[in-house]
Amino acid sequence: MAFVYTTAISKIRKLTKFCSGIQGGTSAGKTYAILPILIDYAARNPSSEISIVAESFPHLRRGCIKDFKKIMIDTGRWVDEHWRSTDSTYTFANRSSVEFFSVDNDSKLRGARRDVLYMNEANNMTFHAYTELASRTKKKVYLDWNPVSPFWFHEDLANDNDVDMLIIDYRDNEACPESALNFILKAKEKAANSSFWANWYNVYGLGQIGSLQGAVFENWKQCDEIPKDAEFISYGMDWGFTNDPTTLTAVYKYDKALYLKELLYLTGLTNSDIIERLKQLGVKPHEMIVADSAEPKSIEDIRRAGFRIEGAKKGADSIRNSIDTLQAYQLYITKDSLNAIKEARNYKWATDKEGNKLNVPIDDFNHFWDSVRYVALNRLKKSTFIIQ
Repeated sequence: MAFVYTTAISKIRKLTKFCSGIQGGTSAGKTYAILPILIDYAARNPSSEISIVAESFPHLRRGCIKDFKKIMIDTGRWVDEHWRSTDSTYTFANRSSVEFFSVDNDSKLRGARRDVLYMNEANNMTFHAYTELASRTKKKVYLDWNPVSPFWFHEDLANDNDVDMLIIDYRDNEACPESALNFILKAKEKAANSSFWANWYNVYGLGQIGSLQGAVFENWKQCDEIPKDAEFISYGMDWGFTNDPTTLTAVYKYDKALYLKELLYLTGLTNSDIIERLKQLGVKPHEMIVADSAEPKSIEDIRRAGFRIEGAKKGADSIRNSIDTLQAYQLYITKDSLNAIKEARNYKWATDKEGNKLNVPIDDFNHFWDSVRYVALNRLKKSTFIIQ
């Protein structure tokens, strides 16, 4: 697909103050609008220095770095030799540079000055990170975010004289993929009869401040990696194919807490594909996999391939019971588990038309969590360590 100069780009270019906050829904094209502006700045201003920052490097690699390279290729600017993978920096022929790093790198927060800063998904970073980086930025700061709820920008920056703000949505993005547009429009239809979807469309469709409250799991945090001495409990697997992904999650226990690592989250996998993936991931024959018992044929295919696998022991109220078990632990999700983190932020309790919370979660953002629940059903007892 060729590069498209969108309405979002035109609107963001008109922001003139030192710090510009871009609030927008899903598929509003925030990143795809800000990056070409930065690329153009680098090309027009020799020896300029630009920093692009996210909460973790996996988020950068799957997001801004991937999009930056695509835009550069689509606009005929990319030169392989100008990319330095050792420190994730692209240097233009005019000596301008664009560097990518994450806020979990403390030395970078307190590092050298720059001309322009872009904090991608700023609501997932701390105000401390902003102050450290912005105070070392000479000319311009861009922030973007999905407005799930107010955060430090609204509380500490929005009313400053040198700060401006823009709200954009999918209608400002002429390059919005058809599949994403269809999902948003379907959510708009659902919003008429569902408080959840009304709030979802307000936040992710229209880019307005929302209150996606009622998260099923509030007892989770990100972590760098699985502790070396953690006890392996089991893998959890949820089947998928066309629309839903097949997921595989490794569950560990350490110091009364559970550590979760996303290993697989892909659509279109046949059983033979899954078997090959298990081999590539290094799943050992003696390590247990607990899978959705709704597909006994798939379980048997995996077992005949030499893996130890069993179906989840479902029963009355098994969803609620397994959630209760997991809620009793402190949960840690590795920072490279990007789909898992997205689900953790969006997996909510269902509500009725009056907005009252029901005793079941929504049937969405649950593919990772289902794989973890299966492990809870078969391999975990409710922790005696209750989260306060």
